[in-house]
Amino acid sequence: MATIHLHQSTTATPEQFVAALTDFGPGRSEIFSRSADGYLKVHERGADHADVTEGSGGIWERMHYDWSDVNHVVVTTTDSNRWGGKSGFTYTLSPQPDGTTTVDLIEVRDGKNFKGRALGFVIGFIGHRVLGKELARAVKAIEARNDHDPDEGITRERG
Repeated sequence: MATIHLHQSTTATPEQFVAALTDFGPGRSEIFSRSADGYLKVHERGADHADVTEGSGGIWERMHYDWSDVNHVVVTTTDSNRWGGKSGFTYTLSPQPDGTTTVDLIEVRDGKNFKGRALGFVIGFIGHRVLGKELARAVKAIEARNDHDPDEGITRERG
């Protein structure tokens, strides 16, 4: 089982980050690269939770998202072709006095079959670097999404 701890700072508020994290519409992969539109299926969505299947590159997982606490989002894998056990993500979002938000992500990958265990082993070695780049890319995309309002064609200024 691989457990990766990642840390990133963002100008997005926790609410903005969670809004992007829980936007399961088309184009999700523009922010979260491991969530290709062809895999994306929302089974249920409530005000503070969702049951969603997503994935990419032949790997899919069904996950339960819980954002009842906007500063602590828990994503639990409930089914997958590779992951089982304690697999999932936990995002802890901490607003800072300077207006930024610290994003702490714990990603757990518990392989449920040979391919999953092998992938989990590899993630244990290269996961921090690769997944860290993915988180940084997602944070930049979320910030860009919040800086530009496409409906009005204007750029918001930070105050």
